[in-house]
Amino acid sequence: MPDTARMSRRAFIRSAVSAGAGIAMAQVVPASALGLGRRPAPSNRIVMGCIGVGGQGTGNMQVFLGQPDVQVVAVCDVDRNHLNNAKSIVDRHYGNGDCAAYTDFRELLARKDLDAISLATPDHWHAIPAIMAMNAGLDVYGEKPISHCLMEGRAMANAQKENGRIWQTGSWQRSQAHFRFACELVRNGRIGKVVKIEVGLPTGSPCGPVQFKDPPPELDYDFWIGPSRWAPYCDLRTHWNWRWQLDYGGGQLMDWIGHHADIANWGMGGTTRALYRWKEAVTTRNRAFGTRRPPTISWLRIAAVWRCTWPTVATGVSAAARGGSARMETGCGWTAAE
Repeated sequence: MPDTARMSRRAFIRSAVSAGAGIAMAQVVPASALGLGRRPAPSNRIVMGCIGVGGQGTGNMQVFLGQPDVQVVAVCDVDRNHLNNAKSIVDRHYGNGDCAAYTDFRELLARKDLDAISLATPDHWHAIPAIMAMNAGLDVYGEKPISHCLMEGRAMANAQKENGRIWQTGSWQRSQAHFRFACELVRNGRIGKVVKIEVGLPTGSPCGPVQFKDPPPELDYDFWIGPSRWAPYCDLRTHWNWRWQLDYGGGQLMDWIGHHADIANWGMGGTTRALYRWKEAVTTRNRAFGTRRPPTISWLRIAAVWRCTWPTVATGVSAAARGGSARMETGCGWTAAE
């Protein structure tokens, strides 16, 4: 054998070991860790924690779980039933038991591996976790409404600006095709010039009579009350029904108005000067709850006046106008999305 083709025993062993290490690495390191699979490498993923994992929060969390570039690593809720359910969903999705579970959002925000949080708490708990998260350098996806009151909203906006963080409000209707299509029809003049806009809202849920009692053991009720004034526990105060009590929510004018008035404004290019008129807006005192109930709204009208130039050619868009929608009229035709 020519000298040029000879390989020393030491060189042969070194090359064999190198080749074996490469094969072993291919067998041990998953493609996803190198960014070669469907999912980006860990260094390119958004590591997320979810605060508030009831109905809406769990739905948001599942959407984030479906994003290849998101890694949900922690969940938090003051209701252990919600918490355990969310953890099981995350663990089942990833095929392990690694998801951390917290009942105190401050412990979740103390983690050093997070990039962002999903926030879906009752309205009275929006501001404090959001501001703390942005002060900790985290981006936030927060459910609407942005805040429980204007003062809290201003403080949240200041924290976003001061920390240079990304904030996205959960106005998810803007991400749905039929709402976008309806707005495109209006903004491109397909129904003529708009002469009137109506925004319909469903009414709130009736509450009472109620029975005060001890909170269930799985719920940290004092933490749930949090920054609001204390009131005795009843089943109709927490979870879904907090929306109809001003200490925690604001009725449909704080709930669905953020969706449908936004769509009306979007359809008009965000420049509509609107006149708000409330029907049956009656504020009462609900002594059973010890809190003021929000106005009972059958529907909300937003009116703007333009002249109609030609009939609508809009087709294929849902026509329901009240009970939860935005409807735009020209006098010759109209379009609505629900």
